[in-house]
Amino acid sequence: MPTTPREAWRGVHVAAALPFTAAGDVDHDAYADHIAFLAAGGCDGVCPNGSLGEYQTLTDSERAAVVATAVAAAPEGFGVMPGVSAYGALESARWAEAAAAAGATSVLLLPPNSYRADEDTVVHHFREVAAVGLPVVAYNNPIDTKVDLTPRLLARLHEERLIVAVKEFSGDVRRAYELRELAPELDLVIGSDDVVLELGLAGAVGWIAGVTNALPASTVELYRLATSGDPADLAKALPLYRALHPLLRWDSKTEFVQAIKVAMDAAGRKGGACRPPRSPLPAADVAAITSLTETLLAQGHR
Repeated sequence: MPTTPREAWRGVHVAAALPFTAAGDVDHDAYADHIAFLAAGGCDGVCPNGSLGEYQTLTDSERAAVVATAVAAAPEGFGVMPGVSAYGALESARWAEAAAAAGATSVLLLPPNSYRADEDTVVHHFREVAAVGLPVVAYNNPIDTKVDLTPRLLARLHEERLIVAVKEFSGDVRRAYELRELAPELDLVIGSDDVVLELGLAGAVGWIAGVTNALPASTVELYRLATSGDPADLAKALPLYRALHPLLRWDSKTEFVQAIKVAMDAAGRKGGACRPPRSPLPAADVAAITSLTETLLAQGHR
């Protein structure tokens, strides 16, 4: 079981893809091995039961077991930040309680997304989960949820001490500066792989990463360079970012789960198939992602 370091949500946490057996069951042995691989690659933690973990397709018992596997596999000091999103605040709070009991170090929470919730509803939702006691990282994904955690609303949540950070997935890098003005103590966490340099320069202190499932060492290096504040590191980060970006931008596409699993397969990891309703990618996309990954590996990226 990992210890809980101060600011356990900082650094590179991987939205860990979930492997399945040939029969379609969760492959816990492969998942534990993958967590060890990510830790060895320099990552700071994992986020089980996120979209890349296909949590929407898991039964309640599977979802709980995935968190238990992640905590058991995590080495000392390695963070486990389960996604606890659900349609209702009460269900999300129950998942947060289960995460705390399992030994998680923080939780990741979407706003209620069964309908376009108003601000007061969003605040109530976060109150219910924050009451559990684990640090809550808000997840802003207005593209998929249709609920926008604007800088002003995030500042309200932080002022009430309901959240410690926000995973920003809107793609609008300008928000980083408004957020710093309105809530200077709220931590900014990069939520989309293809803006890691821009948000790193804007002051991000964490990254919930996708392509890192396939290439941990190179992507962690990119994050460290982008966030160091050293101009010399920026000169190194830019060519690395340009090289990785054709693969990183798949993280913002609708088919990102399938794409990242294809990249994992190409990198020698167990990506494999997704559960329905996610169907296999067209052959042309598989070939393109495989070629991108193989080219990066041939160039020495890992």
